[in-house]
Amino acid sequence: MLVFEAKLEGEKQQHEKLDEAIRTARFVRNSCLRYWMDNKGIGRYELSAYCKVLAKEFPWANKLNSMARQASAERAWSSIARFYDNCKKKAKKGFPQFKKHQTHGSVEYKTCGWKLSEDRRTITFTDGFKAGSFKLWGTRDLHFYQLEQIKRVRVVRRADGYYVQFCLDVERIEKREPTGKTIGLDVGLTHFYTDSDGQTVENPRHLRKSEKALKRLGRRLSRTQRGSKNRAKNRNRLGRAHLKVSRQRKDFAVKLARYVVQSNDLVA
Repeated sequence: MLVFEAKLEGEKQQHEKLDEAIRTARFVRNSCLRYWMDNKGIGRYELSAYCKVLAKEFPWANKLNSMARQASAERAWSSIARFYDNCKKKAKKGFPQFKKHQTHGSVEYKTCGWKLSEDRRTITFTDGFKAGSFKLWGTRDLHFYQLEQIKRVRVVRRADGYYVQFCLDVERIEKREPTGKTIGLDVGLTHFYTDSDGQTVENPRHLRKSEKALKRLGRRLSRTQRGSKNRAKNRNRLGRAHLKVSRQRKDFAVKLARYVVQSNDLVA
């Protein structure tokens, strides 16, 4: 399974429609979780059937695509199944929790509710919210894959905008020649890791470098009035700063891990 991501470019009114879809998906997920709490012993199929009941009871919930409602029910069941597994393992239980309104959120479509243009550079959402067409900004080319290989389309809201993720049913195969090298790694705090050859990689400390700016933005947020536009702006700025640190850390870890794996046959 491959996941390709691209940023959505659209108008403010279109983003508001996406927000409505995300709120509706969260409502369906929380409602399925409440239905499970009130009726012990039900399974995933009962939760899927309950989505139809919600669509009849709440007309605005019917705007969300039927498969998107089922995907939200599957999310609720995944948290329930995780709770059951933890009970069997006698680990920390982690009772399923209701999702609250946050900066980040998502709604997931399956094989309908969306349509790609012929040049694969524009996506149109065709469910009841009528968000319209969005231009895709990304480096991945979807021309190499058939539409039948796209199993799910996920709309993700982050602090810096809206993104779409395409889940492709493709097996990733990489051909590489053996290097005949073996290496052992010891991850630490002073250094990012030390290998068996004595070489070390310094810890970039992205969070420590951005800590001063994060504290300043946090103080600005705390001085604003709850519910005001200035608070929303400062909350978005703080979210963008945290998102930048998160991306820096992930980029460093992924590139370094890929370098280690490609340079050695065995990593211990």
